Amino acid sequence: MPGEGGKTDMDRLGLFSEMEYVTIGDKYVSPYNRPFNEAASKNRQMLPGGSKMMSALQQGFFEPQFLRIFEGEGYVSLNQVKRRQMIEEAKKNLSKPFLPSNGEKKACGLGSYFGTIGGPVPFFSAQLKPKDKYVAPGKNMYTNPGKKGTGYGYANITIGKQPVHSVDVYDTAKINLQKEIEDHQRLIKGTPFKLNLFPKDYFDQNPYFFDKTLPPIKKPETVKTITTPFKPTSPPKKVKRNIISCDTWSLCITAPMIDIYKKIAMKIIVLVSAVENGEIDKILGRTQKDFPH
Repeated sequence: MPGEGGKTDMDRLGLFSEMEYVTIGDKYVSPYNRPFNEAASKNRQMLPGGSKMMSALQQGFFEPQFLRIFEGEGYVSLNQVKRRQMIEEAKKNLSKPFLPSNGEKKACGLGSYFGTIGGPVPFFSAQLKPKDKYVAPGKNMYTNPGKKGTGYGYANITIGKQPVHSVDVYDTAKINLQKEIEDHQRLIKGTPFKLNLFPKDYFDQNPYFFDKTLPPIKKPETVKTITTPFKPTSPPKKVKRNIISCDTWSLCITAPMIDIYKKIAMKIIVLVSAVENGEIDKILGRTQKDFPH
């Protein structure tokens, strides 16, 4: 849509036309393209002159000079004012205050006979009835001679005879009940009859019933735990030429040092010279019998 004051597409092209019942020909005015308050920007406006700051001057008052409220008045006490008012009100009384002739009557109800026909009933009075003087009863009968003690724990001191002592078994009722149960079990021929034809939810009332005997309980194998860690033995000592490895210390010191390699070299030299001179058989101790033809 064009802005305010421009023509619409219908007016410019003339190809379309609006129906008469839709509009009366007024132009569309968008509410977003106009100010919120048009009257505030037209004609003259009332200018209050801005907010005034608080001050001690006389500008914010209607009087040209500041007037105090209680200026030039004397000190007045509130008690004094009350007394004056009480005296003025007392002068208005013509005589003493009115007092009723009798007090107020109690309401008809519990504890009051006001308004009743018969009045109070003397038989229902709370006063005590007259009674005869109390006469103390006489003393008990004396025996001659008097018995010692109160009688508790002493035999043959009463009017009747001492009852005969009879020993009873402590568990008599328990023993009799046990005998009755044994006699009843002896008369029973078998187990009680149970009819198994009535409808049931399960094959047996107890769904966890098991006819076979259970196997013996297997005890769990106890695993031996090693409390102390394994410590291997110390390794063997290496063979060295020291005092401990030699059995005879004296022989080790006195024995001369023998060079093995020198002996081997001497033997090799002797064998080489024997081979060159043809005397190898003599050295080895061989004869012609050792070599058959």
